[in-house]
Amino acid sequence: MIATSDFKKGIKILFRDEPYSVIDYQHVKPGKGGAFVRTKMKNLITGLVREETFRSGEKFPSPDLEYKEMQYLYEDAGLYNFMDQKTYDQVALNKSQIEDVLNYLQEQIVYNILYFQDRPIAVNPPMFLKLKVVETQPGVRGDTAKGGATKPATLETGLVVQVPLFVDEGERIKVDTRSNEYIERIK
Repeated sequence: MIATSDFKKGIKILFRDEPYSVIDYQHVKPGKGGAFVRTKMKNLITGLVREETFRSGEKFPSPDLEYKEMQYLYEDAGLYNFMDQKTYDQVALNKSQIEDVLNYLQEQIVYNILYFQDRPIAVNPPMFLKLKVVETQPGVRGDTAKGGATKPATLETGLVVQVPLFVDEGERIKVDTRSNEYIERIK
């Protein structure tokens, strides 16, 4: 059981039979009356954010969450197929289930899939991905006075990121999937 005094950003609780992640919380002790906790939580299944107020000391069960490492195989008729690395079972997810990581899907890459009650509910990409630049403007010497200038580049997955002027089409770059930022060029 997780008490309101244990709340931290990112802690997961079971509220009204659905898993939630605490985004923000605030303990409030008014001059009159009992203490309470204001929370902002995100539903891990629907993605909706809600604000709730709980009495101090209220307890919630821990959700039955499990992470599985699964390899992305292919897309077929709007379904995205993943294979469990341990049991070799395959799971097909629809576009709405993987919307957040659509720009990071690459065949043969291993993703962390979050399961709730033996149902996949979320896909987490690796922290860094190596992607090929398929379209970008050529960098021209003299475009910047101090350096650090960037230009947009379209990657093989359709993601557009800002890259330094020296990056050309056909090169591979490392991208941070948390912030959509260019990290480095890969030789």
